Amino acid sequence: MAQSERVLDLSGVTVVRGGNRLLDKVDWHVDADQRWVVLGPNGAGKTTLLNLAAARNHPTSGTVDVLGERLGAVDVFELRPRIGLTTTAVAESLPGEETALDVVRTAAWGRVGRWREDYDPIDDERAMSLLGWLGVAQLADRQFFTLSEGERKRVQIARALMTDPELLMLDEPAAGLDLGAREALVSTLSGLATDESSPALILVTHHVEEIPPGFTHALILSAGSVVAAGPLDQALTSETLSKAFGLPLTLNASGGRYTAVAV
Repeated sequence: MAQSERVLDLSGVTVVRGGNRLLDKVDWHVDADQRWVVLGPNGAGKTTLLNLAAARNHPTSGTVDVLGERLGAVDVFELRPRIGLTTTAVAESLPGEETALDVVRTAAWGRVGRWREDYDPIDDERAMSLLGWLGVAQLADRQFFTLSEGERKRVQIARALMTDPELLMLDEPAAGLDLGAREALVSTLSGLATDESSPALILVTHHVEEIPPGFTHALILSAGSVVAAGPLDQALTSETLSKAFGLPLTLNASGGRYTAVAV
């Protein structure tokens, strides 16, 4: 994919469910060489936005173009294999008794859980290569449910990368991790972000401390509306965070990492 190619184009997107306006006239544009962090409090609309970008839901109004295809005019089952996705829902659907290796390589068939399919050596090699790159190759034969939360997160990211996606989206990948596991994961994601061969990246989080170095852009959401969107150093400020979270916050940056504290 060309570096300048647009992978996501949302225009005037509104989502209403059960009488509740989850997103309100959102405009958002993501190019192939960009790495976006999506920030906002609970209820801001982050997960709703991610489900649109992953072709899991459709907007109530407005247009959503994903990898050059418009939702509502494309077979989403053909589109979804081009998108790597890690969410709590995906994690909960993975059979706990499967080995870490099977959790990753079943993505090659778009399956959740091993059945009767056969895998080529190239599938095994890619799955093991991804597990190795993410530092968990030694866990390939371990059952998924026996892994720690941090180990599971790494296996899930390997699974999301298995099909060589054009767009990779990670929904709160550091949630539930202790400090050491979080920092190890942030370092891994920083390496992914700075690799020019990586797909477009979108990371959803509540916490600025989880933004890996190498991410280039930020989308700040609050109550379904865009507070700010653009290059990280312009969109992510004390002012935009304070507006999004509804209290005075001071943003500090050091060494490519961020912290935020209440004033």
